[in-house]
Amino acid sequence: MSCRTDSTPLSPPSASPPPAAPLPAALSWLEPALEHLEAEGLRRLPRVRRGRQGREVELNGQQLLNFGSNDYLGYSGDVRLTRACSKGSCAEGFGGGASPLVSGQSVAHQTLERAIASLLSVDAALAFPSGYAANAATIPALVGEGDLIASDARNHASIIDGCRLSKARLLVYPHRDLTALEHALAAAGPAKRTLIVTDSLFSMDGTIAPLADLSEIAHRYAAMLMVDEAHATGVFGDRGSGLVEAAGCSDGVHIRVGTLSKAIGAAGGFVAGRASLTTWLSHAARAWVFSTAHPPGVAAAAARGIALVGEEPFRRQQLLHKAAEFRAMLASRSVSTTSDSATERSGQIVPVVVGEPHRAVTISAALAEAGYFVPAIRPPSVPEGGSLLRISLSWHHTEADLTSLAEAIGAML
Repeated sequence: MSCRTDSTPLSPPSASPPPAAPLPAALSWLEPALEHLEAEGLRRLPRVRRGRQGREVELNGQQLLNFGSNDYLGYSGDVRLTRACSKGSCAEGFGGGASPLVSGQSVAHQTLERAIASLLSVDAALAFPSGYAANAATIPALVGEGDLIASDARNHASIIDGCRLSKARLLVYPHRDLTALEHALAAAGPAKRTLIVTDSLFSMDGTIAPLADLSEIAHRYAAMLMVDEAHATGVFGDRGSGLVEAAGCSDGVHIRVGTLSKAIGAAGGFVAGRASLTTWLSHAARAWVFSTAHPPGVAAAAARGIALVGEEPFRRQQLLHKAAEFRAMLASRSVSTTSDSATERSGQIVPVVVGEPHRAVTISAALAEAGYFVPAIRPPSVPEGGSLLRISLSWHHTEADLTSLAEAIGAML
């Protein structure tokens, strides 16, 4: 069974929702809290998307050039993944049924985990329902009370929440500041276990962690090193496995986390490394032990996406070339980004910092009027005063798309 590519996309329901009932006294605080978010420029309104992700996207009935998706390689709308999902669902049903420990692991999930391990050249991998679940469950499974975590200040919320859940002592070091990290570790005193955790490609500002240096520090302090490759998997490295591969420090990274929902084009997350690590997590990572596995068809689609990463290296190569060109276009129009190294200037996440939330929202809305979907990113996703336009580039984008967007941004700043 396969997807008909000429099928009419689903439309949102036409019926209006019933009028909202008055809030009970126990919830009376909600409306003032929402009004405060609105006043601060932090209210986020949902958008309805019709059709597939791709170069263009229809949001709330408006057709826009899509610079807001993490679909870096253009696979999320690829019919090859849809067909793989359909075939996997026909073979094993759609629902996972229960936790893999209870109802058994599907063949599709076993195939996916082997594909992840092969891509990363590690012993084994464990598939999670989401990348968020992978981080939030793995950290408390590795460290707890009496242990120590050192976490980059700009790590993703899922890492932050995993650190909090662990109840380990937490050191938050300034973004990519290795001197501060070493000083903090030296002053921390003894711990049963020590974990250093970082994103590899930071999702909001596009900066890259100094992974090779971090692996050396981890070795000196006998610390575990955990790296989240959510935005790098599929994009960096000769094989497309991520920035750990590109930095040449695979042996020094003990826990590798990633997602299947961005460049891979599917859904879910994973943790990979030594077989003993994944075996331990299958007993101790609560979001894996106590969650129903995501659908086998989704796992089959993710495995197909991983295969395409190997079959089509030109996509990541062309994407990074386009990213370098786009940064040059912005620079020629006196629009600066926050990246500060040659490697980062080729990354596919291009931030333009504008300062306050209201300004980011205003510029984002003006770009939408001009035909571009460029999200405004505001606290708590970024620090106070650091609101920005987050431009996510995709393999689908053309040189004309990039030139016109650069001209539009240059005219507004």
